[in-house]
Amino acid sequence: MNKKNAEQLEKLSYEEALKKLEVIVSKLEDGEIPLEESINAFQEGIALSRYCREKLAEIEFKVDHLLREEQQAMAGEDFVVDDEEKETLS
Repeated sequence: MNKKNAEQLEKLSYEEALKKLEVIVSKLEDGEIPLEESINAFQEGIALSRYCREKLAEIEFKVDHLLREEQQAMAGEDFVVDDEEKETLS
């Protein structure tokens, strides 16, 4: 994949990349495109697949990080009821 294609790929959202990948897979499964075009489509599909995996890994990392932060925040919080909350609870 050349630099221009890589830059275009980076501009895609996960959903856009996945949609393009689905179109490529469908074309390849149909077998109606010439061999040379099939090879190019296959290469693009590999790049899109890799991009999607990387995006998912990034998102998974962010979610794990946010969950750990939230668990740490909850573990570190002392349960304190101020006077205003006491009146509300009464």
